[in-house]
Amino acid sequence: MIAGGFELRAVGFRRCGTAVLDALTLRFPARTRAAIVGPSGAGKSTLLHLLAGLEAPTDGEILLDGAVVSRPGEIVVAPHRRTVSMVFQDLALWPNLTALANVVLGLAASGLAAAARRERARAMLELVGIAKLADRLPDALSGGEQQRVALARALGPAPAYLFLDEPFASIDLPVKTRLLAEIGRLADQEQIAVLLVTHDPLEALALCDDVVVLEHGCLIERGRLQTLLGVEPRSESLQAFRAQLARLERLG
Repeated sequence: MIAGGFELRAVGFRRCGTAVLDALTLRFPARTRAAIVGPSGAGKSTLLHLLAGLEAPTDGEILLDGAVVSRPGEIVVAPHRRTVSMVFQDLALWPNLTALANVVLGLAASGLAAAARRERARAMLELVGIAKLADRLPDALSGGEQQRVALARALGPAPAYLFLDEPFASIDLPVKTRLLAEIGRLADQEQIAVLLVTHDPLEALALCDDVVVLEHGCLIERGRLQTLLGVEPRSESLQAFRAQLARLERLG
């Protein structure tokens, strides 16, 4: 066992009798940056949910830093004790709360006093560059600004792991490019591991060093992203990535 990180040991997950993940064995060391790719229904989001403790596996065990945190039908360590934060595709911001209040709410389980939570929340909004928008409601923010609020909320508890579940799907390219660079900088600065679920090769290359390819709930490929793209990939997902990148190079 490599200390410092998540490990899945023959993890399976079934929903309504249908296998979503099948005997998945994987390690995600501390400070890793991995893209999780594959076709729709491959089990990518489910993998993040299992690691975060939002669902329990049907089979196998999940360990964090060498200790079992989930086993079949049981979440041994609660989500808020796993040093994990998530940013979802729909962002899940509270529409009736200001940007600041959304970030403060993300610190509810931190153990900090109310004044310290507000101070930490303001610092996180400053970190992502939108402190001046602290008093605005989500519907008064652009899509990119809402993304930054969600990111500030995720960074507030000082997580060791940041899980990103396709949060850039509805964001235009210039804003997406800036956000990816910002997340990479913050991950370096705070020594945060990043797991990114994506269908976009540019997102994966901008933020991640490693890649995990899932198809039909099974692990198909795992390795350094640049290395796998430099040879003939086995998976359809990485073949599609390679083709997209080749088209962009021709256009460039």
